[in-house]
Order: sequence, then C-alpha cells, then structure tokens
Amino acid sequence: MDEFLKTAKSAAIRAGDYALSRKGRIGRISYKGAINLVTDVDKKNEELIVGMIKKKYPSHGILSEEAYSKNTQAEFKWIIDPIDGTTNYSRGLPIYCVSIALEIDGQAAVGVVYDPERRELFTAVYKKGSYLNGKKIHVSKTSKIRQGFFVTGFAYNIHEDLNDNIENFKSFLKKCLAVRRLGSAALDLASVACGRFDGFWEMNLNPWDAAAGALIVKEAGGKVTKFDGSEFVCYDKELLSSNTAIHGEMIKILKKSFK
Repeated sequence: MDEFLKTAKSAAIRAGDYALSRKGRIGRISYKGAINLVTDVDKKNEELIVGMIKKKYPSHGILSEEAYSKNTQAEFKWIIDPIDGTTNYSRGLPIYCVSIALEIDGQAAVGVVYDPERRELFTAVYKKGSYLNGKKIHVSKTSKIRQGFFVTGFAYNIHEDLNDNIENFKSFLKKCLAVRRLGSAALDLASVACGRFDGFWEMNLNPWDAAAGALIVKEAGGKVTKFDGSEFVCYDKELLSSNTAIHGEMIKILKKSFK
C-alpha cells in the first residue's frame, strides 16, 4: 500500500504545482455544461497524472473527470480530479486542489488531496489514519449544532434541478454558527478531516469529487453517509460527512428541509 500512496502523492504534487505555475495564464477556457468550466490546465493535469499511473501500473483502471476513463471495472481503479475547484482556479481564487483515490475491489484504499496554494497534502490509507503534511489529523470535537461550523456546495445543474440544496442551506444557517461555500468538495472534506469544519454535505457530486476526501474524513475519525444515514459510496449523489458527534442532528436538519 505504501507504493500506491507514494504514487498518488507524487502525481498530486506534480499536477498541483503545475497548476500553480500556470495560474494567471491558464490558456483556453471551455464549457462542459452551462456553468461547468474546463481549462487547458485541467486537461494537462489529467495527462500528467494518468501518465504517471499508467507507467507504473499499466493494468490498473482509471476513472478521471475530464476525458480519460479506461478499464473502470478493474480490481484496482484510480479515481482522479485533476483540478477540483476549476471555476475558482479560472478566476484566480486560490481555493482548488488535486484529488486522487485508489479503489481496490470497490473499497477506497488510498486518498490524497493536495492544495498547492497552501502546500497542504492530505493523505489517508484504509485503516491507517489520515495525515496533513505527515502529521496525524482528527476531526473536531464540536458536539452541538449551534456551535457547528459547516460547509456545503451547489451542483452544476442548480439551474435545472429543483432539488437544489438551497433549503438545506437555509435550514443549517438558522441553526448553526455559520455555513461556508468554498467551491471545492475535496478540500471541504479534507477540512472536515482536520477539524476546520465540523460537517459538510452536498448533492449531485461525482466520484472524483468525493472518493479521496471521504476516505480522509473516515480515517480521521469522522463519519460519511448518505443524507438518511445509510452507507455512502463515492458513486452516490448524496454525501453527508461530520465529526461523528453531530451526525445525527445533521440528518434531522436535512430531513426537515425536504419536507
């Protein structure tokens, strides 16, 4: 497992530092959807990461956000977001990251989230804990919703989907310390893992948004489920994560929002 982690770390750092070096001169920006951007740097990062993985593990499957997916039913599958937070990145807002996860037989085994702006590398290996720049991290100890500091996001289909997370956002605002919306689900999850936030929820995520971050939260002592508390896998469209202590209360708020 150490070799897999080493590969993920090397690829994330190389891609993240490349993105940082291109900030302010990112080249062409195009649209995959009405408000879903992709830049030349997203594509180059995908090439860098996929190339490093294929060179070392040519038989492994890969599921990546932009254009590259291959052998996705393989026993070993890498799940990649070359830049999570592309809209932020494209506008010069320094909140974005590279996210890389490895699944083995459907189980998240390795997760890496790299924030090049802050030189922060979040890592986790299944049943071996979570780390930030080599130091072990743990979720917060907040036990009351009123003192909770939360983060969420809104999907790219918000203009079309009536189930848009706005009622959930309003419900949490009325009951907690504060809610933020930063624009990078992978960094949101990493921030729950290290105790900066007490919880995170979002709808209509993709596997590459959540695979690495969800493992990092779990290995930091947190909890990750669907909105109803049932088991979450990264292919689900609902994600609720917390420090565990306030998870039940978060479920109650989400249930009331949907009524």
